[in-house]
Amino acid sequence: MRLWIGLCLPRLPLEVFCPRWSADHLGVVLEQEQVMALSPLARAAGIKPGMRRAGALMLAPQARLHERSLALEAQALQAVALALLQYSPLVAQGEEATLLVDAGASLRLFGGVRALCRQIAASLRALGYTAQLSCAPTARGAWLLARAGTRRGRVLGMASLVRRLDRLPCALLPPARAYLDWFEGIGCRTLGQLRQLPRPGLQRRCGGALLDMLDAAHGHSTELYLWLEAPPTFRASLELFDRVEHADALLFGARRLLQQMTGWLCARQFAVERIQLLLAHERGRVARPPTVIDLALGEAVWRDEHLLRLLKERLAQLALDAPVIGLTLEALQVQAMAPPSESLFPEPGGTPQERQRLMELLVARLGAENVLQAVPCADYRPEAANQWLPLPAKPMSRSAPPDLPPGLHGMPRPGWLLAQPIALLMREHRPFYGSPLKMVSVAERIEAGWWGQSQARDYFIAEGRDHAHYWVYRERIAGSGEDAAPRWFLHGLFG
Repeated sequence: MRLWIGLCLPRLPLEVFCPRWSADHLGVVLEQEQVMALSPLARAAGIKPGMRRAGALMLAPQARLHERSLALEAQALQAVALALLQYSPLVAQGEEATLLVDAGASLRLFGGVRALCRQIAASLRALGYTAQLSCAPTARGAWLLARAGTRRGRVLGMASLVRRLDRLPCALLPPARAYLDWFEGIGCRTLGQLRQLPRPGLQRRCGGALLDMLDAAHGHSTELYLWLEAPPTFRASLELFDRVEHADALLFGARRLLQQMTGWLCARQFAVERIQLLLAHERGRVARPPTVIDLALGEAVWRDEHLLRLLKERLAQLALDAPVIGLTLEALQVQAMAPPSESLFPEPGGTPQERQRLMELLVARLGAENVLQAVPCADYRPEAANQWLPLPAKPMSRSAPPDLPPGLHGMPRPGWLLAQPIALLMREHRPFYGSPLKMVSVAERIEAGWWGQSQARDYFIAEGRDHAHYWVYRERIAGSGEDAAPRWFLHGLFG
């Protein structure tokens, strides 16, 4: 199925200075000393498009005036296009602040047209831009519907597209704008009326560009576009137009950069293992080096949800020494994206990747020193055979052998080890724990700790009358008399 998605950013000149998630400070954009874009509060103050600078300041002295920046608008379009690469590798830039996405091959992956449009709209909101979305079987048709900004701008069939296009005004076609007075004089106001005019005469009077664009919109000619190519490495920056003094307020800007990185990762078929967020501070006499937030992941990811949660926790714990004026996000370590593998039945307790992400979230929230795991230690003594260490940046491979002393592999060990061994009574020459214990294994002799606390023990697996299994040991004491009598201790429980 051939489907194009068109995106028009009608408020781009204003939103490059005041993203939609920022506070409204009466932003006004000037072009040649005249107002060409303004915020809702500025409009409520009486400022209108076309008004001169002096008139705008007279109505709202506190308004923030910005000169239109075509360079910033071009950078913003590139950032949006890069983020859209997570939905399709075929993204092109159109005229007049528009983008075109060939999404026909992506519909099944994202759950259909409506689900895909919802996700694209959510990405645009995260980037901080207002967008008009449209769908059409042709790229130029999607472009026209997006520029029109009508509520019913999503069509799938060619017949429906023709009906929608016929109702659009001729002024939407850039080549027709120079001839609008002539069109008005002959009563031609819509694209449907324009199509009914004789083609030879229309071509002689208006040129071939008008007919070419009209034919492309109706699918009568081939459309060629220059697709966006993702750069080999990712490093994106965002200038903040307000001095941010609270770290948690930086999350909106970080989310915008993460959206761009997600598109880059999908386009390059990469998954990221380590990212770095730099918080730039004010320059001058009291200049400070950037604050660095480094995130190392145990499992490589290519979606922004998990990274956003980790950054949220890190920013919530960060106290800024100076206001922040800019953000820079860089992907430091990447690897090839692993193909998704879904099991037929869900695993109880979640997948290993989900458990690893939970651990990373706990580390970000509580600190690495407060999230520990038991790690085997090369010691024969059971009470010294493990240690508590912080979680490693990468999970240990199951195929990697544990750090065990020689000859210990395969020896039975209980699931529960007592903090302190319990001395056992002797009844009928047997150790007693609720009932006389019967030894069901041969002795495992452990002699260790000669350099410190020397131990000489014979360990057995014992069974009680209730068929519970215990791990007991008999001390081997050198000497004679009563002091040499063996003493029995309970050290662990099986099951």
